Amino acid sequence: MDFISKLPGQELSIFSVMSKMAKEQNAINLAQGFPNFDCDPTLIELVHKNMTAGHNQYAPMAGTIQLRNQIAKKIKLLYNIEVDPLSEVTITTGATQAIYNSIQTVVHTGDEVIVIEPAYDSYVPAIKMCGGTAVSYSMKGPDFKINWEKLGAMINSKTKMIIINTPHNPTATRLDQQDLQTLSDLLADTNIYLLSDEVYEHLVYDEQSHISAMQFPDLYKRSFITYSFGKTFHATGWKIGYLVSPPDLTAEFRKIHQFTVFSVNTPVQLALATYMQTPEHYQQLPQFYQQKRDLFLEAMQGSPLKALPSAGTYYTLFDYSAISDKKELDFVTDLTYNAKVAAIPVSAFYADHVENQVIRLCFAKRDDTLLEAARRLSTL
Repeated sequence: MDFISKLPGQELSIFSVMSKMAKEQNAINLAQGFPNFDCDPTLIELVHKNMTAGHNQYAPMAGTIQLRNQIAKKIKLLYNIEVDPLSEVTITTGATQAIYNSIQTVVHTGDEVIVIEPAYDSYVPAIKMCGGTAVSYSMKGPDFKINWEKLGAMINSKTKMIIINTPHNPTATRLDQQDLQTLSDLLADTNIYLLSDEVYEHLVYDEQSHISAMQFPDLYKRSFITYSFGKTFHATGWKIGYLVSPPDLTAEFRKIHQFTVFSVNTPVQLALATYMQTPEHYQQLPQFYQQKRDLFLEAMQGSPLKALPSAGTYYTLFDYSAISDKKELDFVTDLTYNAKVAAIPVSAFYADHVENQVIRLCFAKRDDTLLEAARRLSTL
């Protein structure tokens, strides 16, 4: 048959490539962003309790009202904003599905979407799948800041959406109040939508706070905001997240949601709803992960790799330019084979594979894993 691919030239995800390499080389995997420790046994017991209680059939399409109510309460507690759990909160199969369906909701053939790079690798394929064109704005190292004037100059009559990610994967930077206000002013008189990927909202360090798009009324009215329970509660394999969006956009989003996954794992939803009744379960996360970040950075002081600031997420970038002029993919390949530590080349997050001579390491690992990885990296 004469097959025509919708994603011609699409390669295997860099996460799959590096994790496979790590396994083959028996290397410590600091590449893919998942914890190597389990989630709270209390949460696992709650899932089991709901399964044995018979809650194993379809949940409502938009999600159980118990979980949506708890999400609305969390938003009120953290941001002092009231959202309607019935019309503004939708439970999704991970944040990636929320991202994909948000793009599908508004982007049509010929539309342009501004993607700020380095960018999470699911954005561009989702844009292509609905006939849109991804337009790249490239942040440069070592600070990876956005020049909003330059980004604004990229907006034209075809621009349908802008995608932001804060705290940012892979650079571990975050957008502050001024960044979001500038973006709000930039979009004020436009019909451009915003996709705000905020899956690391709880992982912000050094006594700083996460700034959400929903805190800016002109941004929120045009926003699809995505979150991840997997990132929050150390259970990435459960693939459960949610979308917060104003009622008119939520209604359109759900038209697509109901025909892609329809609904999400019922016992996990009910377990999370009970678990979230104790706010400390998410409020203590900044301290928990900052301890791991600081432990890893201190242990890495003996390494020739230079750490860049990590303001959020559970990643840190390291500059290797002092010891090698290799391209990033070649450097992380050598690292996996020789030092037995797997990392991610940041160039993989750019459409044009921009080289900054930096790699991303994940510190969402047990302390002993981090210390052993640092020991190996200190021998470079």
